[in-house]
Amino acid sequence: MDNFQIETAQNVSIQQNASGIGERILAYLIDLLIIIAYFIVILFIIGVLDIDMGDQWAFWLILSLPSFLYFLMWETFWDGKTPGKATMKLKVVRLDGSRPAFSNYLIRWLLRLLDISLAFGGIAVVAILLNGRGQRLGDMAAGTTVISERQRVRFNQTILVDIPDDYVAVYPQVTVFSDEEMRKIKTIYTEARRHADHNIILELSKKVSSLMDVVPQEKPLQFVDRVIADYNYYTQKL
Repeated sequence: MDNFQIETAQNVSIQQNASGIGERILAYLIDLLIIIAYFIVILFIIGVLDIDMGDQWAFWLILSLPSFLYFLMWETFWDGKTPGKATMKLKVVRLDGSRPAFSNYLIRWLLRLLDISLAFGGIAVVAILLNGRGQRLGDMAAGTTVISERQRVRFNQTILVDIPDDYVAVYPQVTVFSDEEMRKIKTIYTEARRHADHNIILELSKKVSSLMDVVPQEKPLQFVDRVIADYNYYTQKL
């Protein structure tokens, strides 16, 4: 499932990492197994204690309440998660990324009967695939979605760059940086190049050369590019 962006009332862009349909199905199956296990345990206890349930439908109704309210209670009291969602690192949030209110959880739970229970999940799957925001009908009505909390790092967000086998490094001083610091340097550099912001590249070059205590042999653009490549060489090739 692709990421999607929401513009809040304060004109702040929120990038949501929508969960994939496969992840949601697996999370649901885990929760379903837990519910089934609950009933197996209940039946086992009744059998061991030799309890004659007979026509005590009210007692059966009470025993069924935990499974009936399973999704509503877990999501309400565990920050939008069920055991299945937590296992798959998923959670329910509002479209702006904030925590849903009880009314939001209630609406999506009530509509679960339509798009999951009665249709065996078929309506939910179609809605999620077509919606683009990871929403089934219950989510659309409640203004919620299910996001993945897994970190999906793109290549350009890492410190990695391709360097040839015969690459010759120039600045051994790059080892003063940590991986996290170099990742930030590369991110700033990449964004500045994308927007042709030479002032940022110039300031970045000055800051990096100062921390390395070197006098650049290249222009700012080439210097920062060389520093990133040298860091890869000294931390991965040696």
